[in-house]
Amino acid sequence: PQTQGKIERYHRTMKNVVKLNHFYHPEELIEALGNFVDNYNNRRYHESLQNLTPADVYCGRSERILEKRQQVKIDSLNKRRQLYNQQKLINL
Repeated sequence: PQTQGKIERYHRTMKNVVKLNHFYHPEELIEALGNFVDNYNNRRYHESLQNLTPADVYCGRSERILEKRQQVKIDSLNKRRQLYNQQKLINL
């Protein structure tokens, strides 16, 4: 049942995107669907995949990306902490 729900959600998302435009030739619709699928699989981040693209997960890049994100988060927190401490010393 879960797999059926996922594909139905995918089709609903596709339908909502396609309905935003008017297509006067079948070729235009085919091109728009191809662009949607490419964007959905290669560029759109999916919350259920820890904000990764399906292509990242499929190609095995997810662990490296998540590690890099974690390092950026740690570096950002350390920098913010350092700036906070500097401001605290200035205001004394």
